[in-house]
Amino acid sequence: MSILVTGGAGYIGSHMVLALADAGERVVVLDNLSTGFAWAVDPRATLVEGDTGDDTLVAWLLREHAVQAIIHFAGSIVVPESVADPLGYYLNNTVKSRALIAAAVEAGVPHFIFSSTAAVYGNPAVTPVPEDADLSPMSPYGSSKLMTEIMLADTARAHPLRYVALRYFNVAGADPAGRSGQSTPRATHLIKVACEAALGKRPYMEVFGTDYPTSDGTCIRDYIHVSDLAEAHMAALEHLTRGGASTVLNCGYSQGYSVLQVIEAVKRVSGVDFEVRLSARRPGDPASIVAASDRIRADLGWMPHHADLDRIVAHALEWERKLESLKGRN
Repeated sequence: MSILVTGGAGYIGSHMVLALADAGERVVVLDNLSTGFAWAVDPRATLVEGDTGDDTLVAWLLREHAVQAIIHFAGSIVVPESVADPLGYYLNNTVKSRALIAAAVEAGVPHFIFSSTAAVYGNPAVTPVPEDADLSPMSPYGSSKLMTEIMLADTARAHPLRYVALRYFNVAGADPAGRSGQSTPRATHLIKVACEAALGKRPYMEVFGTDYPTSDGTCIRDYIHVSDLAEAHMAALEHLTRGGASTVLNCGYSQGYSVLQVIEAVKRVSGVDFEVRLSARRPGDPASIVAASDRIRADLGWMPHHADLDRIVAHALEWERKLESLKGRN
């Protein structure tokens, strides 16, 4: 099967490309390399530098490579940045997704997998939060993703396009074989930042908010290993190719950890007691959000293999060390 992966040079996308290539699929990556890296794309895939909003290019790619499925990762993902630049996020995450969906319909691509987010729930009233919970995003990032989910649902009712929208919780870790990991400079992911502090790449790290209504006052999140997330996409692709119905599913472990618990895990695994500074809350951050993951396990038969915080941290640390040898590569 020929599969187009948008944003395949990025953190999660590059792991998806690895999983697809390992399974023997034909993979085409479309990435503008604004935050991704050409070297992160597995050589078994075809990399095309370009933008998902380029209608002509996307139409040509779908036709030239006889694409049968699209896995859409391309987009902007930083919650505070979305609060400061809402229009940029609606352009990159919503307008360009609309263009990609339209191109899929025009080309007759039958399968579409969308990278959504737990941010669509906002600050949920129940935890773990199920897929049918109220949707009340607290940031333009969450709203931009929810708008794309709505577009997909409406499009699937009007056209022969079936989709799976996967709502990610907090993605972390790196490929256990050391082939890819979180490489973006100035990334805001907690485990990435803590690993950089542990290895001396940052003089200290900040904790944003210590007055949340949680056990230790810091935010609680559900951390999922990036390789388990890639396997969830593989299961979603199999579901669609078997004729499965369109669906929306959470991707998490149903286990929450506070910011301070994660920092302690990084200190424990690394053996380094780095400096932590306490700061005010950031806009758009809910207090606690943990996935109800029973539906994805039941509907897709997905079973995680790396559901252990220390293992996630260990893989992230290993990748962070490896990045030193990759400096200067594009």
